[in-house]
Amino acid sequence: MNILGNILWLILGGVITALLYFVAGLLMCITIIGIPFGVQMFKFGIFSLMPFGHTVVESSQFSGCLCTIFNVLWIIGGWWEIAVVHAVFGGVLCLTIIGIPFGVQHFKIAMYSLLPFGRTIQ
Repeated sequence: MNILGNILWLILGGVITALLYFVAGLLMCITIIGIPFGVQMFKFGIFSLMPFGHTVVESSQFSGCLCTIFNVLWIIGGWWEIAVVHAVFGGVLCLTIIGIPFGVQHFKIAMYSLLPFGRTIQ
């Protein structure tokens, strides 16, 4: 069931959001300061290609004040826009009965991508 969900997910916005993550990740990795942000974008880009069957969990390894600072810099830097893209896709997909599970998944990813540091994907 996860395979079918992931295939439909790619058609219903997964490819577009993954491309946004990958392009933004490449742009962030140009500078040394942006590398942690770029790596996080690559992680969520891969997750946005295949979200069904994977979960995002709070990481005890990467918690504390550094994650809070990076999350604040993430929001100030304007990367909250990717969360808005997920929310828009989620709203559009929830207009149809078939799209509701995919819309809910977009809303989940929007919440994760708003504050990405301190989370790992399993």
